[in-house]
Amino acid sequence: MRLLFAEDDPMIGAGVRQGLAQEGFAVDWVRDGAAAEAALAESVHEIVLLDLGLPRKDGLAVLAAMRRRGDVRPVLVLTARDALADRVAGLDAGADDYLAKPFELAELAARLRALARRATGRAAPTIELDGVTIDPSTREVRVGGTPVALSAREYALLEALSARPGAILSRAQLEDRLYGWGEELESNAISVYVHQLRKKLGDELIHTARGVGYYVGPAKGG
Repeated sequence: MRLLFAEDDPMIGAGVRQGLAQEGFAVDWVRDGAAAEAALAESVHEIVLLDLGLPRKDGLAVLAAMRRRGDVRPVLVLTARDALADRVAGLDAGADDYLAKPFELAELAARLRALARRATGRAAPTIELDGVTIDPSTREVRVGGTPVALSAREYALLEALSARPGAILSRAQLEDRLYGWGEELESNAISVYVHQLRKKLGDELIHTARGVGYYVGPAKGG
C-alpha cells in the first residue's frame, strides 16, 4: 500500500517512514503543505498521513482543499494539536481519523490498516480467496491453514490485488502501489513477483488479463 506522509519534523518523519516501511507500506515523505498538494495531484497514493502544523500551507488547509476537489482518499491526521477544538476542526474538515503525538507506531499502523479496509468496503480483518487467507494486521498468509512465507514485495503485490477481487490492475498500477519515490524498479519486477506468488500460493489465485494486467477472484471468460 502506497502512502503519502506529510510531516516537517525530520526525526518524526524519518522514524515513521522507516517504521511504516517495516509494516509493509510504501511511504513517500514530504515536509510541507505545498509539496503535499503537488504529490496529491499525482493520484498514486491510496491513503494520506497528514500533520497539521506544516510550513508553506497548513495541513488543515491541505485537507479542506482535498475534500473540495472531491478527493475521497482516507486521511489520518497526525498532530501535536490535541485540544478538543483542534480534533473537531480536523474531523469536520474531512479527516477520517485522528492520532495525537506522541503515539505508538503499532497503533498508527493499525489505524491505517483499518482506514484502508473501510475504503475498500471490507469489514472483516482477514481476506479469504480460493483457500488463501490473508491477515493484513500481521501480514500472515495461509494456504489451507498452513502459513506461507512471502517477501515484503510479494506480500505487497498480493495485498494490492486482494483489496478489490475482480478488479484488474495494470503493471503500472501495481508498480505505483509497491514502490515509493527513489526506489529502483526492474522492468520485469511485477512478472517475477506474480510468478513467485503462483509457486507459493497456487496457479489459480492470480489471473492474467492478457495485455491488461492481473486480478484475483473468479476467472473472467474470453
